[in-house]
Amino acid sequence: MTKEEVFKELKKLDLPKDKYIVISDASLVCQDIIDETDDIDLACSKELFDSIDWPSRVEYNSLIKYKNIFDINYNLYDESKVVEIDGYRFMNLEACYELKKVMNKPKDKKLIKDLELKVCLKDNYYFERKLRDVGINFIAGVDEVGRGPLVGPVVAACVVLPENFNLDGLTDSKKLSEKKREYFYDEIMRQALGVGVGIISERKIDEVNIYEATKMAMKEAINNCSCKVEHVLIDAMKLDIDILTTSIIKGDLKSITISAASVIAKVTRDRMLDELDSKYPMYDFKNNKGYPTKKHLEAIKKYGIIDEHRRSYGPVSEYLELTK
Repeated sequence: MTKEEVFKELKKLDLPKDKYIVISDASLVCQDIIDETDDIDLACSKELFDSIDWPSRVEYNSLIKYKNIFDINYNLYDESKVVEIDGYRFMNLEACYELKKVMNKPKDKKLIKDLELKVCLKDNYYFERKLRDVGINFIAGVDEVGRGPLVGPVVAACVVLPENFNLDGLTDSKKLSEKKREYFYDEIMRQALGVGVGIISERKIDEVNIYEATKMAMKEAINNCSCKVEHVLIDAMKLDIDILTTSIIKGDLKSITISAASVIAKVTRDRMLDELDSKYPMYDFKNNKGYPTKKHLEAIKKYGIIDEHRRSYGPVSEYLELTK
C-alpha cells in the first residue's frame, strides 16, 4: 500500500481516529520515509483494546487483535510520541526508530540507519537525552581532525556540555565557516563543563599509523578533560577504555556534544597550521591545513619537505624515494 492507499484504508476503519495511533511501517509510509507497506499496525489504550471485538493472537509475547489488513495492540500506545497528519495520529519518527531498533530485522538495517540520521538532524541532543534519562549526566563527546593531511599532528578533543546547552547552528565543524568555528570555539570553551585536547605528533603517526595515532589522541583528550566523564560518545571510532562508550556513525552530525568536540579539535589544529604557515608560507598551510592540494604538492617538488611532514604518507614517501 502506498501513502494514498493507507489513508484510503484508514477511512474504512470502524474505530474513532482520535483513539488510536498508526505505528511502524504504515506510519513511515505516511511520513514519506518508505514507499509502501503490506499492512497497517495500530496501537491504542488498554481500555479501547479490550472493547474491540476482533480475533486475537499472541505475537512477540504480546496480545494482538487483527482484522483484514489491520493489527492493533496497546503495548506501544504512547501519547507523547505522536505526529498528526490529515487528522490521523501517527507514531513519530523517533518512536518508529526506537521500535525498529528493538525489532532489529535484517531487512531494516539500512532503514534504521536512515531513521537515526533523520531523528538526530531534528534533535542533535537525542543520544545525550537518552543517557540523561537513565541518570548519566557527565556525557563527553569525542572527535578528531587531521587524519588526511600530509603535515602536522592529529588532534582530538573531548567536551562535556551542561544539560541545557544550546548553540544554534552547531554541527560538524567541516560544515562551518572559519568565522563560525571561531565563534563556536569561544562559546564552547566558555560554557562547557569540561574540555580536553589530545595531540599526537607526525613522528608518532609515522611510527604507529594514523588509525592507532587517532585512538591515542582520543584517549589523551579524555584523560585531559577538566571534569569527570561518565559516558563517552565517539564519532565512528571504538575505544578500549574504562568508561562506557557509544560509537556513532556520522556522530559529528548526530550529537551536539560530538559536534562541539569537532569544533574544538578543528580550531586547535587549524591554529597550529596557521603558525606553521608563518614559518613556511610557500606551502600555503593557512589555506590547505596540510592537505595534499595542488599547490602543496607543487611546493614539495620545488622546496622539498619540512620536519613536520608525515614521512609515511604517499606523496611525502614518494618524494623521499626520488631524492635518495
